[in-house]
Amino acid sequence: MIKQSRLAALLVAGAIATVPALVSAQGKPVATVNGQPISQAVFDTIVAEQRAQGAPDTPEVKNAVKDKMITLEVIAQEAKKKGLDKRQEVQVQTEIAKQGILVNAYLADYAKNNPVSEDRLKKEYESIKAGLGSTEYKARHILVASEEEAKAIIAKLEKGEKFSELAKQSKDPGSKDSGGELGWSAPSAFVKPFADALTKLKKGEYTKTPVKTDFGYHVIQLEDSRPLTPPPYEQVKPQIQQRVQGQQIEAMVKKLRDAAKIN
Repeated sequence: MIKQSRLAALLVAGAIATVPALVSAQGKPVATVNGQPISQAVFDTIVAEQRAQGAPDTPEVKNAVKDKMITLEVIAQEAKKKGLDKRQEVQVQTEIAKQGILVNAYLADYAKNNPVSEDRLKKEYESIKAGLGSTEYKARHILVASEEEAKAIIAKLEKGEKFSELAKQSKDPGSKDSGGELGWSAPSAFVKPFADALTKLKKGEYTKTPVKTDFGYHVIQLEDSRPLTPPPYEQVKPQIQQRVQGQQIEAMVKKLRDAAKIN
């Protein structure tokens, strides 16, 4: 299936406007619509992107890309006949699209020319492991809006009511229907007040005072704990690489902004 939004973005962003130069560099165009050539370079780029997204490298896919490009060119020509390309809002949107493509190209070029070393990746992995700690916890919680509500729930727990039943009052849609269960997680997965309260509990205990976070007030129960076994480096290497590259790009962008003259 050919993604029309991506095709449209490429065309709107100026691909059609720059076709003559591309055609002279690439030779024969893919097709000509009312005398306007459709660039082989643009066609090849879109086919490559479809292939990268899992589409098979078949004549059918290429024909679908070509057909969609022709359709978009026909519509674009009609839009120009009506003078829509002269409208201010269209020109603004085109400039925004061009800027987005240019920014993405720069970031891709930066990532290519500034690869993350294996040593840096392994150091990041060790840092993440250290932050996870040595224990993971299986917890439940009930999240409510006020301290009074949380205290009322604690009072009911002390009278013997079941945590799983009281969890139906929780504001957390992800856990309220499963008895407040949060599954197995390292403390670093939670905000600090929650993590601090959780790690102080013994198996089967619940917090006797409400735990306040930015989300509201929690009543937390510890179901169990066990030694934490982090995934092996090779398994999480792609995610770590993405994380470190993101950090590098953020630092680069900050440096550019700091050096820029902004009035």
